[in-house]
Amino acid sequence: MFVWQSWWGVAAAAGIALVTASVVIVVVSVGFRMAAKRREWPGALAGNARHPFRALVLLTILWPAVAATLPVEDLRAPIDQVFRIAVIAASTWLVAAVLSFVFGLGQARYRIDVPNNKVARRMQTQLALVRRLAVAVVVIVGGASILLTFPAVQVVGASVLASAGVVSIVAGLAAQSVLGNVFAGIQLAFSDAIRVDDVVIVEGEWGRIEEITLTYVVVGIWDDRRMVLPSTYFTSTPFQNWTRNTSELLGSVEFDLDWWVSPAVMRTELERVLAGTDLWDGRAQVLQVTDAVGGYVRVRILVTAIDAPTLFDLRCLVREQMVEWILAQNPSAIPRSRVQLVEQEPRPKPPSGTPVTEPVGLFSGSAEAEQRASLFTSSITLPQPDEPDDGR
Repeated sequence: MFVWQSWWGVAAAAGIALVTASVVIVVVSVGFRMAAKRREWPGALAGNARHPFRALVLLTILWPAVAATLPVEDLRAPIDQVFRIAVIAASTWLVAAVLSFVFGLGQARYRIDVPNNKVARRMQTQLALVRRLAVAVVVIVGGASILLTFPAVQVVGASVLASAGVVSIVAGLAAQSVLGNVFAGIQLAFSDAIRVDDVVIVEGEWGRIEEITLTYVVVGIWDDRRMVLPSTYFTSTPFQNWTRNTSELLGSVEFDLDWWVSPAVMRTELERVLAGTDLWDGRAQVLQVTDAVGGYVRVRILVTAIDAPTLFDLRCLVREQMVEWILAQNPSAIPRSRVQLVEQEPRPKPPSGTPVTEPVGLFSGSAEAEQRASLFTSSITLPQPDEPDDGR
């Protein structure tokens, strides 16, 4: 007669548990594959939660099978503790994967690679931060649940709860900067000050918001560098947000040209350049002479584009095309410096009848002044040295 409470019984029960878990996993997988033929989300959910689900099913079925057939009573408590911790960890993993899938499904509904994506960028930012916060809460709860399975930790937990006031004060003082960044990250997510893919100017650098977390913000600089700033930076420091309300922008191109330039002809050339490119969104094209002082005429061109990168490319294109046009068609507009040489003009004579007076000063204009001048300009007689004694 086969004895189940033996090591052979443990092996047999474990084998049966593995087979049963495999059957359950296969049935659930087939069900999700059939559902994925009608809609896309079941397949995505199966891909995200496949490994934690399989681990949880296996542990849930294997635990009672091993506990019921274990022949040594002293090993039952340690084995139960190990399985309990493993089940809590697998459950936490599964819940975090499901939450990530749900929030990712919401983020997929809002595309940020299209024009006028203000709402999509706001929702992407908020959903990303809420997802991270939810996963962090699940992990903390799971870790606390694992710790509470130990009797010694339960006693410590009770004492901590009894002195929660003192602990909260100490923790608040110790983690003031960390908590400040966390609250700043939550504020950024829901105040709509910045969003993912916003174009900003921070620390004198032009870049895009790539990632917003609970404690820091990653800004992708135009030259592929990454600037990592604490969340409190965007709540306490002024910065420029070029896409706060809309992604459409207005930019300028300026030239210092010679006075021979014709703004009317240059305006016609600008129309031709803008008509031949898709970078211009057609909202505005302006050419104005904003200054004409000294030897130069300042011409400013205003153009519009759908977003900041397109506007930068459009400004470069307009600048390049206008330079080519000036060199080829209107070289007289090239800025140059002029120098006018004139002969020395004679000193104007005073009108007739005007008395000529000599200037009065310290050494001229009066007898006393002339006497003072003679003291400094007349020769001075130096005293003659004594003749040397020649010994005669």
